[in-house]
Amino acid sequence: MSTSATDILFQPFQRGGLELANRIVMAPMTRSFAENGIVGPEQAAYYARRAEGGVGLILSEGTVIDRPNSRNEPGIPFFHGEDALTGWKGVLDAVHAAGGRMGPQIWHTGSTRGMSGWEPETPVESPSGLVGPGDPRGKAMSEEDIADTVAAFARAAADAKRLGFDTVELHGAHGYLIDQFFWDGTNHREDRYGGATIAERSRMAAEVVAAVREAIGPDLPLILRLSQWKQQDYTAKLATTPAEMTSWLAPLVDAGANVLHCSQRRFWEPEFPEIDGEQGLNFAGWAKKLTGATTISVGSVGLSGEFLAAFGGETSKATGLEQLTARMERDEFDLIAIGRALISNPDWVAKVRGGDADGLKGFDPAALAELV
Repeated sequence: MSTSATDILFQPFQRGGLELANRIVMAPMTRSFAENGIVGPEQAAYYARRAEGGVGLILSEGTVIDRPNSRNEPGIPFFHGEDALTGWKGVLDAVHAAGGRMGPQIWHTGSTRGMSGWEPETPVESPSGLVGPGDPRGKAMSEEDIADTVAAFARAAADAKRLGFDTVELHGAHGYLIDQFFWDGTNHREDRYGGATIAERSRMAAEVVAAVREAIGPDLPLILRLSQWKQQDYTAKLATTPAEMTSWLAPLVDAGANVLHCSQRRFWEPEFPEIDGEQGLNFAGWAKKLTGATTISVGSVGLSGEFLAAFGGETSKATGLEQLTARMERDEFDLIAIGRALISNPDWVAKVRGGDADGLKGFDPAALAELV
């Protein structure tokens, strides 16, 4: 891995209020070390180390809005309440002091189950009281619940702007609440938030995006994370054709999302190979082509195994970046998010830039047990 081969990763990026020193984003990764939902000096040091290592943009682990049971593990941090927001201000200050830029990822886990078996004291909420197809859990949201949830997302985003974050990301992927509205497997509603088409089922997400955009103003970049796959079903596909994808994504961009963070388990997999072949555009590539939005790709960058397998104990070796740089050089997508490689290598960016491939560590799931 020569430095010239990775030059594309280190080109500055500026578009739509997003100004970054390079094209590398730290992907949001749930760490579950926030005692009572509050982050502190340990998290500040963790994120600052990645900023010092040269990451262009850091996206925080998922942080939950002010709704009952909006998290599915007890160690997930809040993004509401004075103590929680004070903690995040400390994290942001540490990242800025290290020369980095940062945005919180704001989410609601819907009716999904956590991995530890932890259960909240009251019922969880989702579009239709389902975790997945034929899998009931919790309660279906009323229209009042939905309105309150939209408002809670907007308040959290406004707090992010007030604290001085450089962007905000909304989590609309992986089978969590917003994504449960997208998916016909979990959205059986017969009111205006349901429907037979993905465009109809996107109403709730569009309302969240529009409310957040109003709360943060026209200039702060707003990122929306999306996925076809769900943790409930890795093979799920919300959009089976480019036309269907346009009907899903275009209204969200029109509502105010100017960056789409397109999650795949493996970034090199083509989205519609029946159209452009096995080396065709990935999800982020098609999203950019169809909407004109800035896109972030993600999925097993620099590692041999995909991230869900890591939770089952699978290790991954460090791998080359040839497929990544080839796609970026043809302008398929704009930015690339790095996940587990940055847990093992806080200085991953610096090592890649310096051509130190031999110095890169693989990923051992044991690293998830500590915050370093």
